[in-house]
Amino acid sequence: MEKQQPSNPGVEAKAVLDEADLVISEADLTRMYDRMAKEIHQDLAELDPVVLCVMMGGFVVAAELLRRLRFPFTFDYLHATRYRGETQGGELVWKVSPGIVLEGRHVLVIDDILDEGHTLDAILRAIEGQGAASVRSAILLRKQHDRREREFKVDYLGGDVEDRYVFGAGMDYRGYYRQLPAVYALKGS
Repeated sequence: MEKQQPSNPGVEAKAVLDEADLVISEADLTRMYDRMAKEIHQDLAELDPVVLCVMMGGFVVAAELLRRLRFPFTFDYLHATRYRGETQGGELVWKVSPGIVLEGRHVLVIDDILDEGHTLDAILRAIEGQGAASVRSAILLRKQHDRREREFKVDYLGGDVEDRYVFGAGMDYRGYYRQLPAVYALKGS
């Protein structure tokens, strides 16, 4: 009987990156962040906004955008997910709600990617339900497809990406590679 090798997710992840397709370079991402931050500044600089990062994927995007903003804002996070380490989404799970009172405040929600929109829709509705004065979204990437239940008005969009499984710039491959400064697509996706 042949002895089966133990599974090593880190080795698998390295092999995935080695074969992945680069879809957005670090330089292109930098230009996206710069443009988005400029647009956010124009709209929100005088509104004393609350900026909410959607964990986990939104933290890299938030860090890149927030270090470019030169006006006062309050920062917090929320955690709602459908992926839980998998490559396909499931039921929405709320892990952490914002700790700041949002009633009467102008709110900016930052996330990594708009795919089908279920997670973003639930988040925006929850914030609106708390009586926010306005709710805006900053999304790094929007997948190009027609599976969204409704069209979302993304207020600040970095750009569009093919309908493939992408990782890097906050998006992960089974928990790995959120830290990558470029965006890659899974080979064959």
